[in-house]
Amino acid sequence: MAELVEHLAELTGFRDRERLDVTLVGALRDLLRPRSVAIYRSVGEPGQERWLTRARLAEGDLAASADPAWIELDGLPRHAEHPQRLQAFQGQAIVVAAGPPHRAWFPVASDHEPPGVLEIESDAPLEERDQRLVLSILRIYRNFQGLLDYGERDTLTGLLNRKTFDDNFLKSNAGSLALAGPQAPGERREHPRRCRHWLGVIDIDHFKRVNDEHGHLIGDEVLLLMSRLMRSSFRLDDRLYRFGGEEFVVLMRCTAGDAAALAFERLRQNVERHVFPQVGGITVSIGFTELKPDDSPSSAFERADRAVYFAKGHGRNQVRYHADLVAAGHLSDGARAGDVELF
Repeated sequence: MAELVEHLAELTGFRDRERLDVTLVGALRDLLRPRSVAIYRSVGEPGQERWLTRARLAEGDLAASADPAWIELDGLPRHAEHPQRLQAFQGQAIVVAAGPPHRAWFPVASDHEPPGVLEIESDAPLEERDQRLVLSILRIYRNFQGLLDYGERDTLTGLLNRKTFDDNFLKSNAGSLALAGPQAPGERREHPRRCRHWLGVIDIDHFKRVNDEHGHLIGDEVLLLMSRLMRSSFRLDDRLYRFGGEEFVVLMRCTAGDAAALAFERLRQNVERHVFPQVGGITVSIGFTELKPDDSPSSAFERADRAVYFAKGHGRNQVRYHADLVAAGHLSDGARAGDVELF
């Protein structure tokens, strides 16, 4: 019992989701002494879902292994390659397979993170009491994730908040640099040109007018509906933020600028077609940029923001790519595009 309490204290002692996953698999390995414990998350678009390893520990490992959060999805195993894992994931129930080795899969639910599966491989079948122990620890794990959400997410929309942006940005750019570096023999890695990351800034056109004419309660409803349209327009593993007011940010991975532009254009069209209660039509202006290896969060954001500024000064309700604007001579890397009305 003392060992269990100690592990629960360690599990709830961190404020980092990646560290939380590592602590979870470490606690279950120490408590159950299996061959291995791992957490897999489902990522990718519908019909193209794959398994991302969040944390894995074997009995002799000194440290957990994991896939980079921004790894190219084509390098990950497809759902169908692990049918019993998929069965637990889809059925949201425990699945066991006789060995040796024996395996058990437990669904891992989350309110905001991609859902997944906990996989335990052991020499002997997990007893019923051990299965109940795993389920209890997973409930604590989910409850603690909810507490992390409270500090990391915007209370109105449920999107990530601004204070989480810098850390996620640096991790995504570090992942790009790692993929571009030397490759060890046998290491799974995608071609560095395929792992490209993009930052988009989304601004609701004339939002001040919405608040002035309809009140802040209606304005809040517009923001909430905007967050839902964003979730339906982007992939589950794209990072969606509300920066405050009517400004939203997206961190995403695409193979090329055309693909990124298509994703942002899909959001623009979805917003334009949506009928907002009491307000009617709303439009958005969007600017985006590709992340550079030496970018800071502020430098990348500034480029995308300049593209938004240009869009608002040239008709609104459009998507603008910063690099295209620079190439056409509309923007320079060090100046804004003149003074325009933002609201």
